[in-house]
Amino acid sequence: MSQSLWNFSLAAYANKAVQDECLALQDEFGLDVNLILLCSYLGAVHGVTLTAEETASARDVVRQWHDDIVRPLRVARRSLKPIERQDAQRLRAQIKAAELESERIEQTMLQQWADARLAQWRRGEARAAVPTNLQALLAASGIERLTAETAMSHIIAGALGAAQLR
Repeated sequence: MSQSLWNFSLAAYANKAVQDECLALQDEFGLDVNLILLCSYLGAVHGVTLTAEETASARDVVRQWHDDIVRPLRVARRSLKPIERQDAQRLRAQIKAAELESERIEQTMLQQWADARLAQWRRGEARAAVPTNLQALLAASGIERLTAETAMSHIIAGALGAAQLR
């Protein structure tokens, strides 16, 4: 099975500005970082432009996994952060590893969703596709007061940079 989404995500997320922007969007609006990375990947690597309906479809594929597994692990990890006990910090590290693995599994689900549709999608220019896909994700999430170009400028630049590393 292809791990190209995961590899792309690791490369893009290595950029601190991309991390900060993704986490701000996650914390403020509840966006799934893996969906942000999927939209970025499909645009930057494949030149695919998604509709709001397609981003909603991708979200539906992983919604239960994200809500039942990923999000609770994140909450547990964050809850343990201020506890200075050494055993609590060991537990936090274990939960962090489990959270990362749950994110990888979610991305595998998204990769399968994308691979099943890749042949039917029209391809365009990556510079236009990335912000269009991120705007579609915002629209599918009911966040219409933001524009991808302003709220996600580092993500867009990081995605295009990560695609060039491939």
